[in-house]
Amino acid sequence: MTSPDASRSFSLTLSCADRPGIVHGVSGALVGVGANITESQQYGSPDTGTFFMRVALDTDASEEDLRSALGPVAAEFGMDWSLTPSARRTRTLIMVSRAAHCLNDLLFQHRSGTLAIDIPVIVSNHRDLEELAAFYGVEFHHIPVTPETKDDAEDRLRALMDEHGIELVVLARYMQILSDRLCGDLLGRAINIHHSFLPSFKGARPYHQAHARGVKLIGATAHYVTGALDEGPIIEQEVIRVDHARTAEQLASIGRELEGRALVQAVQWHAEHRVLLDGRRTIVFN
Repeated sequence: MTSPDASRSFSLTLSCADRPGIVHGVSGALVGVGANITESQQYGSPDTGTFFMRVALDTDASEEDLRSALGPVAAEFGMDWSLTPSARRTRTLIMVSRAAHCLNDLLFQHRSGTLAIDIPVIVSNHRDLEELAAFYGVEFHHIPVTPETKDDAEDRLRALMDEHGIELVVLARYMQILSDRLCGDLLGRAINIHHSFLPSFKGARPYHQAHARGVKLIGATAHYVTGALDEGPIIEQEVIRVDHARTAEQLASIGRELEGRALVQAVQWHAEHRVLLDGRRTIVFN
């Protein structure tokens, strides 16, 4: 249940080594400042021995009072933690190339109020989607990328991120590979979308490759960006069964719908602070 006064609602996320007393310590600190817990989810990873928790809360206490109450508990358990006002919207930069479907889905859901993000700027290595950005009233920057200009292009991207206070980068079918350095800087703060097949097809015209092999399942994967191409921690996946009657063009059309759906969901969960990293995978409190 969401408080009518969103400015007094917060989300708390944390991770630390799993041991007894964590939930008791956190809930006790929150009760001590009069906070009401409206949602609580936790998970102890048997693989890494890490405890993860997300708490939604309402309170009359200030953010400073909440941080003062939680600080000693975080120190005692060695927590990596974050406290965010629910009313705060994640500052998001979208990167695109020529395909419009994912960008359009994000912009439409943003305008409808579904996504808890602000989109101050769109960056593209082509001008094809400049009119779409203008339709939604979002600043558009054309930054061409060639092997010779890649470093300069990423410097321009960094400058835009600094200028607009960007917290999240979304690659909405951006068909350029980011440098390892930039991927490292954006770890846990950049989301990519790509098709996913069983089996997987890489390279040009993947839907035509899939059609030629007679695949029975197609889908899309939204994941965090890492230096390993398309192998970052997975946030969300969509899949649908198809059969021999589908043409390659029909597979591509279905795939575009799945890509948009998976990407919007991943961005929404990230913006709501529901995704925590556990090594090479994610914990998603959905």
